[in-house]
Amino acid sequence: MKRLGLIFPGQGAQHPGMGQALWERFSSVRDVFARASDLLHRDLSQQCFEGTDDVLRETDVTQPALYVVGYAGWCALRELAGDGLTPVVGAGHSLGEYTALAAAGALTFADGLQLVAERGRLMHRAATIPGTMLAILGLSVEQVEAACVTATRQSETGGVVVIANDNAPGQVVISGTPDAVALAGTAARDVGARRLIPLATSGAFHSPLLEPVAKDFKRVIDATPLSRAAWPIIANSTARKMQQPDDIRDELSAQLCARVRWVESVRQIAADQVGTLIELGPGQVLSGLVRRIAPAIEVLSIGDGEGLDAAVAAL
Repeated sequence: MKRLGLIFPGQGAQHPGMGQALWERFSSVRDVFARASDLLHRDLSQQCFEGTDDVLRETDVTQPALYVVGYAGWCALRELAGDGLTPVVGAGHSLGEYTALAAAGALTFADGLQLVAERGRLMHRAATIPGTMLAILGLSVEQVEAACVTATRQSETGGVVVIANDNAPGQVVISGTPDAVALAGTAARDVGARRLIPLATSGAFHSPLLEPVAKDFKRVIDATPLSRAAWPIIANSTARKMQQPDDIRDELSAQLCARVRWVESVRQIAADQVGTLIELGPGQVLSGLVRRIAPAIEVLSIGDGEGLDAAVAAL
């Protein structure tokens, strides 16, 4: 068997009906949704299966929903493939890092769910802080960094703009105050950016503007039990392997305001000679990014039962 890794998506992957095909087929998935609904005191399956795009876009809804759908996919994979399935590495994009940690046993399912629910609540609260995000296509990460420096220097209001996500070669997301993000977009276009795409987020995620809520969230993280992960997880903020509780705690405390180093993370996975990655969660966003970063890695997406069967057959 090829060396296997798991990846889990974050916000932006959600869509109405996510997880329903697996829920209808696997008892383990139904158990996960039932446990989540009990813990959250709301019908999560109803929100995932029947919720509109607008409902699922609300950060305090999106984050628990994505966590549960991703974890449910991992349970379905184990139910179908058996206990012999042994990943050698895992990673998750932003919120997906929590799902990756839960799948590896560093967090219990319940503790992970409570963490992401609080994370979503605090990030929803951060919407009161004016901030926005912008995807820049067609430039290198170095060019985008230079555009952010230019914008910060030009801002007359002391605006802030930083790189939030280094998603793939030529796809970088910036985050910060509206004026500084607009200035950075202009600077990026001036040096040849192919396209600028405003993102429909409720705040400037992965930027210093989230530091006030990050301090509150750190207290929650510090009070949450952590265990050694069964396999290494690539940390968003450093693109390095983490497995010990202290390293995981440090990463989760830093991650809310730090850059998601997805390109570096996937290259680290490729350097570990991982031959197959399975994307667990709705959509195929990460699969597309991985194919651009490390095309030699086989990527399998499990968004529904058909994707799951194909993954197990390939393994």
